[in-house]
Amino acid sequence: CAASVGAVFLSCVVFWLGPHNDRQLQATYRWFGSTFTGTEFLFAAAAGYAALLVPYFLFFVDPAEAKSLKCFRVALRFLLAPRATVATGLDRDERVAVLATLLKMFFAPLMVIQLMIFCTGALNNGAAILALGLAADTLRLMFDRWGFWFALQVILFVDVLVFTVGYLVESPRLGNQIRSVDPTLRGWLAALLCYPPFNIVTGAVLGSATTEFPQFDDTAVHLTLNTLLLALMAIYAWASVSLGWKASNLTHRGIVSRGPYAYVRHPAYLCKQMAWWIGSLPIVAAAFEQSLLDGLHTVASVVAWTALYLLRALTEEDHLRSVDGEYAAYASNVRYRFIPGVV
Repeated sequence: CAASVGAVFLSCVVFWLGPHNDRQLQATYRWFGSTFTGTEFLFAAAAGYAALLVPYFLFFVDPAEAKSLKCFRVALRFLLAPRATVATGLDRDERVAVLATLLKMFFAPLMVIQLMIFCTGALNNGAAILALGLAADTLRLMFDRWGFWFALQVILFVDVLVFTVGYLVESPRLGNQIRSVDPTLRGWLAALLCYPPFNIVTGAVLGSATTEFPQFDDTAVHLTLNTLLLALMAIYAWASVSLGWKASNLTHRGIVSRGPYAYVRHPAYLCKQMAWWIGSLPIVAAAFEQSLLDGLHTVASVVAWTALYLLRALTEEDHLRSVDGEYAAYASNVRYRFIPGVV
């Protein structure tokens, strides 16, 4: 239990020290009349989670099996005898424990902060919608200022909530124990390049040719395409909900074949990319208006991001296939990665 609590607060301190997180951590948020900073929320959430770990280890799991404890033992052994540790290497359980602990320490504070931000946005925009009312002559105004953002932030809140629980809770009773963690550098790079702070570099190299809320001159086109974007993001969140307790990156916690996973193997990546393609349409059009070269450069940025997510899908499949035959059986039943009958 002490090892897990230590890992929780160590991950929060590392996240707090990251200069790229200053804007989120120093900002002030409001919930039901109470104000707090991102830093206050992060460490309050960490304290609450640490308190829940005590009954969790008392009643649900054997503390001796905690991956964080195994990870700290490996770290201590390496500090005391680095040459001997390198020479003997790690056994499978130790390797999984180290990788899983590092994975949770990276993603847990990131997910908690994003969860709080999306919840705050949904509350604020929902209150604004109620205050504005549903007058027909303000439809686009309401949609642009509050409606779109309310729907998107609720969708993202659901998605992040599922993954936050997935990272923070692991129990045999829930059937979501981490069986393995992708040990390859290619797999980790493909995933981490999509998250801060690494996506800062990715964006600088690949460009950023999309927007969360694309604007179109024609009101009918504007409402139709952005409603489609929200529908795609809703399917994206549905995929996360279908993963349930097993949601997390780079891990094998058992195969899920319900929900959209009954039709394609990577519904979340497909829908997220399609939403991004809609978001890129005004930017691509504006770039082509400037010059052919600018237009092609912008299209190349969209293609590059799509290729990165394709790489994530392929590395995930390589990892899952390498563990046992469960994924191979699933892939034989669900033949298509992205589009039924096509690919």
